[in-house]
Amino acid sequence: MNREYFKSLQAFLILLDLLVLNAALAATFILNSNVLKSDSALLLVAVMLFHTGWFFFNLFSGTYSRNSIIKFDIFVKKTVISTLYLCLFVLFTLFISAYTRLLLFPVLHFLLLYIPGLIFSRILFYYSRKYFSQNNDLINKVAILGYNDTARKLADYLEEDLINTRLVGYFANRQCVTELTNYPILSDLSTAIQTASSHQVQEIYSTISPEEDKEIYKLMLESEQHCIRFKFVPSLQTFYKQPFHTQFYNDLPILSPFPDPLDDPGNRFKKRIFDVFVGFFVVLFILSWLLPLLSLLIYLESGGPIFFLQKRTGKSDKPFTCFKFRTMHKNPDKEHVQAKKNDVRVTKLGALLRKTSLDEFPQFINVLLGQMSVVGPRPHMIRHTQEFSQLVDHYMVRQLLKPGITGWAQVNGYRGEITHPDQLKMRVTNDLWYLENWSIWLDFRIIFLTATGIFRGDKHAY
Repeated sequence: MNREYFKSLQAFLILLDLLVLNAALAATFILNSNVLKSDSALLLVAVMLFHTGWFFFNLFSGTYSRNSIIKFDIFVKKTVISTLYLCLFVLFTLFISAYTRLLLFPVLHFLLLYIPGLIFSRILFYYSRKYFSQNNDLINKVAILGYNDTARKLADYLEEDLINTRLVGYFANRQCVTELTNYPILSDLSTAIQTASSHQVQEIYSTISPEEDKEIYKLMLESEQHCIRFKFVPSLQTFYKQPFHTQFYNDLPILSPFPDPLDDPGNRFKKRIFDVFVGFFVVLFILSWLLPLLSLLIYLESGGPIFFLQKRTGKSDKPFTCFKFRTMHKNPDKEHVQAKKNDVRVTKLGALLRKTSLDEFPQFINVLLGQMSVVGPRPHMIRHTQEFSQLVDHYMVRQLLKPGITGWAQVNGYRGEITHPDQLKMRVTNDLWYLENWSIWLDFRIIFLTATGIFRGDKHAY
């Protein structure tokens, strides 16, 4: 989808939903003015609570994500999920507050106004999108020059842009096409521009480079005479089969095998500030009382050291000492053998600490020392890093990041003992997805999912 077009749709939806939210709040205040006008501070807190809940639940459910906005059924599903969470959040906050009886009817009035308003906004968006999808000024009719692997892949990508892109067909020499195509072969290359003009094509994507066919220069100049945009789709598949990420230094394109937001020093600075803030908060308000309590319990149950110290692989493959609360009896295999389900080495208290992930809390000290991040790929034992890097392609790419206390792989269920190479591959896939898609909001989301997972329980936590 055109990036700016998507941003416009996204902004339209957010503003529309904020309008519905604030209209419901205003109507609720008018209907219950005799109750609410006496306490302006309470009213302000309530308004902030509704907006905060709306923001976070839509963020975490991905209501306004690209995939959601393109596919209306997914958009409706995520709207229902985020609205349900908001309603439960508001009702829960109401019942634990001291104003339950005072605010019960205003809150019910709000929900009875907000939900129909949201339904109306979704109907409005559906018909607005339908109208704009039929507006010729907002539709790009495109054709592809050439029929090859790159052309087929491009066609698949263009199909995803269902809102404002229409693929008309291919221009290729028919004798070179030996299979059925999803879109028609409109003409051969010699008459491509005339045929494109007759089909009202606005853009041509050439998967054939001028070096492959000198006629491409002529077609490019001819397209200008017919006011058709001509674009090249370079293919590097001859020497590298994976997709490239493109950046520009002024007018010079820089290609890399994957996007890496944390390659930017500004993003690394933001992530470090985030880590320090969260680390200090946990150390001051949680670890300050949890450490002496668990130290006493660990010592009383099994004696010996309170902490389990182990060398793990850190950023850039550099080793560091990882801190954990000790959860096992002393054993000679601690440096080599992963914890297994029903592992006899695990103490009774250790089983509880592992189940609730409390054994990981000393790693916030590693965060403050700059050795780890709150969110990132989990650090592996040095021996395992050496072994795993031989089993899975691109495994060492995850070492470009600081290891994390929690990560995208963990919140998606890939934690615990590795018993099959596919489990390792899925962990690496999730870690690389995190590396390519990092943002502060993604870190917030992973922390939120980790916290809810602790209360929900995880069958792989042992």
